[in-house]
Amino acid sequence: MKKYCLIIVVLLLDCNQEKNNNNKSATVVKTEESKAETVDLIVYDYNTLEPLLNKKDGKVYVINFWATWCAPCVKELPYFETLNKEYQSKNVEVILVSLDFPKQYEKKLKPFIVNKNLISRVVALNDVDSNTWIPKVNKDWSGAIPATLIYKNDKRAFYEKSFNLEELKKEVNKFLN
Repeated sequence: MKKYCLIIVVLLLDCNQEKNNNNKSATVVKTEESKAETVDLIVYDYNTLEPLLNKKDGKVYVINFWATWCAPCVKELPYFETLNKEYQSKNVEVILVSLDFPKQYEKKLKPFIVNKNLISRVVALNDVDSNTWIPKVNKDWSGAIPATLIYKNDKRAFYEKSFNLEELKKEVNKFLN
């Protein structure tokens, strides 16, 4: 009888240890999830986004249209982040407009923002009427991403392409001189 009790106690301790180990890993996952939950993601339709595309305050705006599912977009994001850091003192603002699907905001977009440590302003565009708003951003835009609008007051340039850092800086510098 004593042998059976000892075996049961050992098994209970082992199960309890396993339970504690599972809780520790769940805590780590919860910590990552809670970081994503703290991301303030503002969701716009085109009408509320449009003022960001037309400011006339003397600042250079770099508006990048991208999505987490777009490999070329993800590849160039570090260049926009570098530009944001290096050109902030030059009155340049980078805004990353995510075209991710609304059902992906919580499980994909917010964790992506956290994991990539994005410091640029990220907003989501949720407007299903893309045939109306795409030509308003630029009349020649096919809707393909990545796409970038750079503007200062009334001077505008639109790029339906990927950038490397040097190309991006070169284009932004045209608005600074």
